[in-house]
Amino acid sequence: MTILAIIGGTGLSQLAALNTTRTESIETPYGKPSADFVIGEIANKEVIFLARHGNLHAILPHKINYRANIWALKKLGVENIIAVAAVGGITAQMTPASLAIPDQIIDYTYSREHTFFDGEDGNVTHIDFTYPYSQKLRAALITAATTANLQISPIGTYGCTQGPRLESAAEITRMERDGCDLVGMTGMPEASLAKEIGLNYAALAVMANWGAGKTAGEITMAEIEENLHHGMANAGKLLQAFIAAY
Repeated sequence: MTILAIIGGTGLSQLAALNTTRTESIETPYGKPSADFVIGEIANKEVIFLARHGNLHAILPHKINYRANIWALKKLGVENIIAVAAVGGITAQMTPASLAIPDQIIDYTYSREHTFFDGEDGNVTHIDFTYPYSQKLRAALITAATTANLQISPIGTYGCTQGPRLESAAEITRMERDGCDLVGMTGMPEASLAKEIGLNYAALAVMANWGAGKTAGEITMAEIEENLHHGMANAGKLLQAFIAAY
């Protein structure tokens, strides 16, 4: 059985259902990962969990060592990754506290260490990124949502911004014109690095709020926390259904 990893974002710093057996600290050529890797079982399946922002949620999106995180998961024998992320909703179906399984991504980030192929080995290497997410993992997540009786958006384009600030209303309007359905800060280069290193990767997005300008007034942390409380509870149910069938 292939080893599964769950990367937890804002609102998911640990897996409550995980029966932990050990933790692993991994050294990488790219520095330290965000946190130690928590290894255990859910439904008698081995699962590795990583807190993307660190155990204390102290690492900002643009400061995450994405290369170290993905490289270390590969070293641990992981083949499949489900990445959970708190995001903002842009289009009508992406309502606060709802879930989505994106199928496409647009990268608006800059100055991040975004590739393993830096040319230092003398080779010029390109990957195909037509389909950023594993179709097989996406299909399994969608099936798990049905099993768990959860309503989700089965497609969507994730727009990844630099952060850590939230976006302006004009930026959200531009992103919607570009075709983005939701906005987050951690989807890239995580997805492309996984692709480069040969790992299957899919995202589970939890809507924390409407994007800027989609409602009257400003976005508040209280609003985000309330929506994540409900949304992450459903994400946990979906993950348990996914792992049970894994």
